[in-house]
Amino acid sequence: QVRLVESGGGLALPGGTLRLSCTVSGNVFKVGRVGWYRQYPGKERESVAIITRTGSKVYADSVKGRATISRDNAKNSVYLQLDRLMAEDTAVYYCNQEIYYYKVSYDYVELWGQGTAVTVFS
Repeated sequence: QVRLVESGGGLALPGGTLRLSCTVSGNVFKVGRVGWYRQYPGKERESVAIITRTGSKVYADSVKGRATISRDNAKNSVYLQLDRLMAEDTAVYYCNQEIYYYKVSYDYVELWGQGTAVTVFS
C-alpha cells in the first residue's frame, strides 16, 4: 500500500529551472536515504542526487553546480531543483526512498516512484 508519489515533470525551457517533489503515500515509521535518478531511452537508470536523513549530499558530475536536493523528514518528502537546464537533462526522473516500517528494526525496503518525464527544449 505504501508508495512514492512524484510531481513536477513536464516541458521546460533551456536555461530554466526544474523542480521535482516526491512524497510517501501511506504510513511508515521513517525514511532513510533518499535520492533522484534519471533514465534516458534505451539506457539504464543513473543517479542524479542523493541525500541522507541527516543531510549529507552527493551529486552526479553531470549536475554538479546546477542541482540542489533537499528533504523534509516530517513530511517524508524529497525535492530536487535543477537549474540552467540543458537538452541533456531530458529524461524520465525517478524518486527512490529507503522505507523503515518499524521503530525497533533496522530493516528497510527501497521503493521507487512512478517516474515523471522531463523534456527540455533545444
